[in-house]
Amino acid sequence: MTPEINLTRDPAHIRHGSNIGQPLTRTDGVLKVTGKARYAADNHPPGMLYAVIATSCIARGRVKSLDVAAAKRHPGVVDVMTHSHKPELAEDPDAKGNPFAFRMELLQSDEVRYANQAIAVVIAETLEAATEGAALLSPRFQVEIARVGLDAGEPYAPPVVGIGNPAEVVHGDIDAGLAAASKLTDATYETPAQYHNAMEPHAIVAVWDGDKLYIDTPSQGMAIAQGRLAGLLGIPPGNIHINSPFLGGGFGSKGLVSGPQVLGIMAAKLVGRPVKLVLRRSQMYGPVGHRPPTRQRLRIGTNDDGTLTALDHHARITTSSFDDFYEPAADASHTLYASPAIRTAHEAVRVDTGTPLFMRAPGEATGSIALESAMDEAAFACGIDPLEFRLTNYAEVEPTTGKPFSSKALRQCYAKGAERFGWARRPLQPRQMRDENGFLVGWGMGTATFPALMFQGNARAVIRADGRGVMESGAHDMGQGAWTALTQISADSLGLELDQMTFRAGTSDLPDAGIAGGSAHTATVGAAIHNAGAAVIARLAELATSDERSPLFGAGNAGVIARAGRLHRRDDDARSESYADILARAGLAEIEASGTGAADPAAQSQYAMHSHGVVFAEVKVDPELGQIRATRLVGAFAAGRIINPLMVQSQLRGGMIWGISFALHEEAVIDRRSGRILNANLAEYHVPVNADVPPMDVITVDEHDPHVNALGIKGVGEIGITGSAGAVANAVWHATGIRVRRFPIRIEEVVMGLAG
Repeated sequence: MTPEINLTRDPAHIRHGSNIGQPLTRTDGVLKVTGKARYAADNHPPGMLYAVIATSCIARGRVKSLDVAAAKRHPGVVDVMTHSHKPELAEDPDAKGNPFAFRMELLQSDEVRYANQAIAVVIAETLEAATEGAALLSPRFQVEIARVGLDAGEPYAPPVVGIGNPAEVVHGDIDAGLAAASKLTDATYETPAQYHNAMEPHAIVAVWDGDKLYIDTPSQGMAIAQGRLAGLLGIPPGNIHINSPFLGGGFGSKGLVSGPQVLGIMAAKLVGRPVKLVLRRSQMYGPVGHRPPTRQRLRIGTNDDGTLTALDHHARITTSSFDDFYEPAADASHTLYASPAIRTAHEAVRVDTGTPLFMRAPGEATGSIALESAMDEAAFACGIDPLEFRLTNYAEVEPTTGKPFSSKALRQCYAKGAERFGWARRPLQPRQMRDENGFLVGWGMGTATFPALMFQGNARAVIRADGRGVMESGAHDMGQGAWTALTQISADSLGLELDQMTFRAGTSDLPDAGIAGGSAHTATVGAAIHNAGAAVIARLAELATSDERSPLFGAGNAGVIARAGRLHRRDDDARSESYADILARAGLAEIEASGTGAADPAAQSQYAMHSHGVVFAEVKVDPELGQIRATRLVGAFAAGRIINPLMVQSQLRGGMIWGISFALHEEAVIDRRSGRILNANLAEYHVPVNADVPPMDVITVDEHDPHVNALGIKGVGEIGITGSAGAVANAVWHATGIRVRRFPIRIEEVVMGLAG
């Protein structure tokens, strides 16, 4: 009989001395602050050349000519890769083999599909020579009129939104619900295109060795990248080794391999030498995804008592002219508020941009700022405080499916956040508060939600003869603290202290950890680690309890507990044996086992799984200049079991900062004549800097959700955005009495409203 292992009995219980739940500092922190963390572009294999992409300055048309000869005459230029001079691919990059196979521009023709598309790659001995060679190409174009904006073409109903979600969901009779309402809120909101702008640009260092490929590149999903590259290059996935131990941010843009990364690989193949290709900041606005603009109409019907009679959320979105990604913006209205009638619907317009892709909280971020603004408008129409309005209407079960979820946790978030913020002192009417300097003061709130997702991931656990443990998984750390949190889970899964533990991640030869996206990585890989640890401890216990020489012999149904590198009998803690002694007596150098983490289909069929929260925001507005400052934010979040409070606080604050950015700062400005992005740099594409970020108070509400996974883990990487943007927008209205429905909120709109 396999002994009963305590770890598998009650995995969510935090035992005394547990590594899980401790606010440990980053295990990779010293490497990062000392410059010893090696990112992709820090690698320089012998004989390496530099590649620079030449990009299109038009959004639609064809390349008529390139002065390749001039570029090649430049000292140091080795070759120029164009659509007529390139390695052949084994697979059409426009082929759609699976939902994650988005089309890439890999110099397959002279067609230009968006501004900033790659039209050539110059390869040289130095970065300077490659850059200058690219400038000498002097491209000439046959220009066609660019299709730009939400009104660029005839809208159509997309087949799906997100990854396989229905484009329209109807629950109840929406027309009857609206007709029966005593109050009707009907408002349209617009959000702009946004670009990921991770600190680290996309980069690749590619080395070919026969039919084997070695690449250093930032990746949120190495196994997915291996599969995609294998198809394009015509080699087995196992022949591709990806090294990606550190990512300088990703936000979804590094979840799938992108065109520029493949071009770097092709350039190395063309010249037969290692090649490094790094995108300039301006080149990240196009080929590596973005959040598309939206126009969202919300109609909310209410009774006199403030209860909802109908919630209708319609979103118009854009996608590229040549591929299909549809931002599921209206889906934000599926899960929060109870209404007898809910409809969410999407329509799409094709434009001449790079294909939009997953960007932190895709759909939830864009949809929630509109939903939370509309809920505030509906509350005011009813003469009800916004918090009371949400408490009246928050859902006990998922409205469109009827599945139960942890709704009590959201009520706790409302209560704790409101108390910490001092919400009870908020006047109902706008423009009632000023500070000592005469600035208008406003308070707003927004409910936060994000699905508690899990993908599939794997891990391998090893206990060595010296009693130390090794846990291996091809996990990804984008700066969110995954190395630290997963090391903590690893140590607990093996019954070891952190200094007895080695955690290995960041290379494709390790077990496939799935994708680091959807706020699901800690839950996915953590479950795999937990299961791998339980399996190897079970094997170790089997050795001990079957050996007459062991003090654990015959433990049988009494079982054993793994703690501090020893196995203890559950019924007699004094009887124990070290891992090292068990392996030594068995004559083994090590013992290992594997584990898989994945969602439980049975639980998912019965329960709706979400993280919840609420954000309260204070803003101050200069009544003469219209300048807006976020001055205080309080967020309360229920996100399951907290592995590392320090990392979780950091992630939640980061999301809240992004919410400020969404409401007040961030947008890509597109020239409607040319289709080019006018602010493709960090000087003019505004994101919050330190001076824009106010004091923030983050509360984590204790939550035990036994249904999400064995460890009770939910994600925190994206939920912080979803309540914050709406809270800031609502605070601006409360300060000024001006409801701005086009984001980001601009000074001129506030000034004109105040003057009027």
